[in-house]
Amino acid sequence: MTVRPEPSKFDRTDTRPTAIVVGAGFGGIALAIRLQSMGFQTTLLDNRDKPGGRAYVYEIDGFKFDGGPTVITDPDCLEELFTLSGREMKDYVELLPVDPFYRLQWEDGEVLDYNNDQDFLEEQIRKRNPDDVEGYRKFLAYSQDLYKEGYEKLGTTAFLKMSQMFAAAPQLIRLRADRSVYQQVSKYVKDEKTRQLLSFQSLLVGGNPFATSAIYALIHALERKGGVWFAKGGTGALVQGLISLFKDIGGDLRLNADVTDIHTEGDRVKGVETADGWKMSADLVASNADVVHTYSQLLRNHKRGKAYGKALKKKRHSMSLFVIYFGLKTPTPKGLKHHIILFGKRYKELIAEIFGKGGKLSDDFSLYMHAPCVTDKSMAPKGKSSYYVLAPVPHLGHADLDWDEIGPAYTQKILDYLEEHAIPGLNDNLEVLHTLTPFGFRDIMNSHLGSAFSVEPILTQSAWFRPHNRDDVIGNMYITGAGTHPGAGVPGVVGAAKATAGVIEGDFSDALSKLTSKGWPSNA
Repeated sequence: MTVRPEPSKFDRTDTRPTAIVVGAGFGGIALAIRLQSMGFQTTLLDNRDKPGGRAYVYEIDGFKFDGGPTVITDPDCLEELFTLSGREMKDYVELLPVDPFYRLQWEDGEVLDYNNDQDFLEEQIRKRNPDDVEGYRKFLAYSQDLYKEGYEKLGTTAFLKMSQMFAAAPQLIRLRADRSVYQQVSKYVKDEKTRQLLSFQSLLVGGNPFATSAIYALIHALERKGGVWFAKGGTGALVQGLISLFKDIGGDLRLNADVTDIHTEGDRVKGVETADGWKMSADLVASNADVVHTYSQLLRNHKRGKAYGKALKKKRHSMSLFVIYFGLKTPTPKGLKHHIILFGKRYKELIAEIFGKGGKLSDDFSLYMHAPCVTDKSMAPKGKSSYYVLAPVPHLGHADLDWDEIGPAYTQKILDYLEEHAIPGLNDNLEVLHTLTPFGFRDIMNSHLGSAFSVEPILTQSAWFRPHNRDDVIGNMYITGAGTHPGAGVPGVVGAAKATAGVIEGDFSDALSKLTSKGWPSNA
């Protein structure tokens, strides 16, 4: 028997089309908002007790820890989700500027603060190599060109046909998308630390700087154009703001709804079923879950799910992460920055081991540390401070490690390193501790091989070569999130939601036009 959600404040006697979105991460929430604003009666499902997906919030003894994405760029793409329904983002969430964007720190004691001040940034580059200043200016212009072509023009385009790839090819060739981010950066600047400054960002979307297409060098221009921000109250507050918007415009959110099946009839989806037997039918289903999980598990009873799930498993997948969330009894040390990149002794060699098939965990590491109390002291009890630090590690297909066994020792090794290089007295002042290993990405988030960013963003797995925003066989089955075009990162998955929503709007144009004639959607 099909069970419908409880009625919202809207009258359900209308003939609006219905939509189900599986997975309440940023990509799923963004798509659900767009569909609800478009006129669909939309139900958003998530298997956990809170929305957010990788942006899940851990709350321990008064400390708040954002689970994942904490670098918010391109606030305009978020603002657009509110303006769709005549709202303003400032009424739901406040974004605070982060300055510097990042502090880059090396073991030899060198530090580089990267912000949006051109003169300040050039002076730091000049100290390392005067000739690189002009090279950096040329790289910035190149990155801005990439941003216009790769992000503004193509970032929200659904590549459903190979012809679309051919149409984009001349610009991609001109911009040397066939080269890696690091190769292109090296063309412009010679100092190794400056090269690391301009190439590490691809790691934040699951890409190897030495293999990821140079198109991802647009991230530098994206940061320079829109800045880097942090939501007051944490990234979780941004999630809650978006969820409040979704509910305000009539959307239904169901938590603890572990979807186990997407039901089909022929080559059409009919609805979903959860682990507790709850069922719901809909005119379309969109999945923000991991793409391998979506096809190989949720669509396992359709021949398309079996075949494509098997094909997706053969693709290259991004690395995993080892994340430590910790709270200290003391305030944030003076001089510490909000976002800190701690480079180890090796760069290229370490990354090769992280993305390679070596089957082992490197003895050294490079780290990203998030210290939110620098910007917002409400993330910890008064007089205390919260942090998380992550180390990129191989996914389980490249290194089949027992993280339950090695995790505690690896945790202590990282904490000792932070005490030596960033936070004196860390171990003595440690109050709370929580970890997320590749096992967590696999078991809690259903990520194939514990990959933290889904399909690796190399050229042959980008745009048309990436899983499509609408399935090629099942006509009313859609994909959003990191596994489809354009890829991972908050702007990426929000862009994917816009691309997918555009396809859905075209597919359901007749039904939506009838709603418009009746005055829908009201978005009251």
